[in-house]
Parts: sequence; C-alpha cells; structure tokens
Amino acid sequence: MAKNKRIAAARAKIEAGKAYGVDEAVALVKSNATAKFDETVEIALNLGIDPRHADQMVRGFVSLPNGTGKTLRVAVFARGPKAEEAQAAGADIVGAEDLMEKVQAGEINFDRCIATPDMMALVGRLGKILGPRGLMPNPKLGTVTMNVKGAVEAAKSGQVEYRAEKSGIVHAGVGKASFSEDKLIENVRAFIDAVQKARPSGAKGAYMKKGALSSTMGPGVQLDLSAFAG
Repeated sequence: MAKNKRIAAARAKIEAGKAYGVDEAVALVKSNATAKFDETVEIALNLGIDPRHADQMVRGFVSLPNGTGKTLRVAVFARGPKAEEAQAAGADIVGAEDLMEKVQAGEINFDRCIATPDMMALVGRLGKILGPRGLMPNPKLGTVTMNVKGAVEAAKSGQVEYRAEKSGIVHAGVGKASFSEDKLIENVRAFIDAVQKARPSGAKGAYMKKGALSSTMGPGVQLDLSAFAG
C-alpha cells in the first residue's frame, strides 16, 4: 500500500500529456526519487530510425561532464607493455588467453571490454558470448585501440555507451538522484546532444520523436526535445 501511495503521489505531480523542458523534468524526477537507495536517473529517446539497416544504426559513447555515479568494471585484452599500461590506468581485469578462458567459462565480471588490435584474432572467438551482451570491442567505438590508457580512463571517468534497440530506442543512466539539479541537467543535455550529433545518414524525417526521463523507481517525465531538433 505504501508503495502504491508513493507512486500515485509521484504521478500526481506530472501533468498528463505535457512535455517538460530538461530543467523542469530533472526537478520533477529528483523530487519523485523517494526510494530508500540512491536511484539512477535514466533517459530514453525514441528515434525515427530502423536499426536493422546499417545506415540507420545509432551507437557510440559520450563522456558525461559529471560522471554517472557508477564506476565501470573494465577488462582489457592486451600483452606486454600494453597490459602494464592497462593495469596502471586502472583496468580491473587484464589478460590474453587466460582472460579468454574465463569468458568462455562464463566469468564475465566486467561492464566494458577493450582490446589492442593484435588481440582481435583471439577476442573474435568470443563474439557469440560478448556480442549479445554489447561487450564486443569495436574500433569505431574506440574500444579496439593502441591507446589503452585513454580508453580505460575514459570508461572509468563516466563515459556512457548508447546503442539503438530494434525499436529505435536508446537509453542510458545519466547520473544519480543524489546529484544536484545542475549536474543532472548538464549530463542530460550532453547525452541528448551526443545522440543528436550521431544522427545517421539514412535517417529520414523526424529524428528525435520522443524522450522521457525517470528514476529507477519513479514514473517517466516526457521531455520537450524541440530545443535539440536539427
């Protein structure tokens, strides 16, 4: 009953059918984040794309100015000096054949996977395991690179990956409810700007169709995306 009352009270603050500017939406989401833990603030954008076509896929990384409030666990496939570089940069797991064997055994204790180019013949064998989880290193995303230090540090500093689902929706966590409004607003704007700039060549008509902001346990607040149209 208490949970139902909490949800009803949260929904009562939101005007049905109204799209809110980022500042207002953030304030509403923060005020509705009343769970006993620090809720994640999440954004979802419905794009006018069909990701089944290669020229309409939207995927990339964005470094949020104020981080996400969560530290990613990073695995790096590398040998020799590059393995040492990864460890020095703060990678959680570093290895080669030994790391491959762990992944094959189902030990996937990481949120981001980085590899040096010379390791891709090895990592390629893990495609069926890492691919469906969105963990396969990709040169276009900067996760297949000789700049291991930079890739690890970017992942650790609050870099967020976005990837369009089959329905054309991209979503991500953009901070914690405990963040100040200003920090959340900056993060939300940075995420929307990044997705806007990633508009694929094959996208026709309206690109950003709808957007919503919510906390883990709170109701969604519709976003007014007109300021980001382009």
